[in-house]
Amino acid sequence: MSWNERLNRGRKRLLRVDWYLCLGLIFLFLVFSGLFMGAWKLNLVLNDADALPIEAVAVKGDRQFTSDAEIQAALKDLMQRSFFSADVNQVQQALENLPWVYQASVRREWPAKLKVYLIEQKAVAHWNETDWVNEQGQVFVAPMKPGVGELPSLVGPNDQAMSVLTHYRQIGELLTINGFKLTHLELSPRHAWLGVLDSGIELNLGREDKMARVQRFIDVYPTLVNQDKPVARVDLRYDTGLAVGWDNAQDESH
Repeated sequence: MSWNERLNRGRKRLLRVDWYLCLGLIFLFLVFSGLFMGAWKLNLVLNDADALPIEAVAVKGDRQFTSDAEIQAALKDLMQRSFFSADVNQVQQALENLPWVYQASVRREWPAKLKVYLIEQKAVAHWNETDWVNEQGQVFVAPMKPGVGELPSLVGPNDQAMSVLTHYRQIGELLTINGFKLTHLELSPRHAWLGVLDSGIELNLGREDKMARVQRFIDVYPTLVNQDKPVARVDLRYDTGLAVGWDNAQDESH
């Protein structure tokens, strides 16, 4: 075989290889183009609220103060999205922003439903006259609702709500087992405590030895009621004694 023939054969082989390579590249391009178009169309469908709308929101949980109308208003904009594009974290946040909702959990349920479970705030006391304290000692803001019930009044700095609630429970329990009812407890900016009974009697407890001072009031109360004068306030800040304020009378120390 001459040199020219060998050269021609080599050229033909190279042409075939180049042609196969071109065909392969074209095939890969078409495959990737098809995948891209498919993904693009799928994304359009998944984000199309008309094609895959959220058809229902199922709400569970013991609700007393959060109405269906409030839930619908909170989710109005989010419900315009498709089943897949709706952000469940945003839905959860929107629900937890409702004043009487303590916690919300949200999950998707195929084919077109969101399942929501709500836990409402459980108010255990009024806080600073306008707000509330929940079981966890957290302050929250919410409008008054029928059915809240009669609750004690607590007053103090917002960062001390848990401390005020804890002391209310401790002092209130000691008073309750001895026939009294604590309806108000206040922590002043100087960290002094003031309690008020349902009878209207004010107990000035000072800053220290609160429980011992409450017990001193309990011990001396039978003597006070025998004075045949209504008790208005009792100052228990003394180490061993107390001062009594009578209605329409001057204070007396004991």
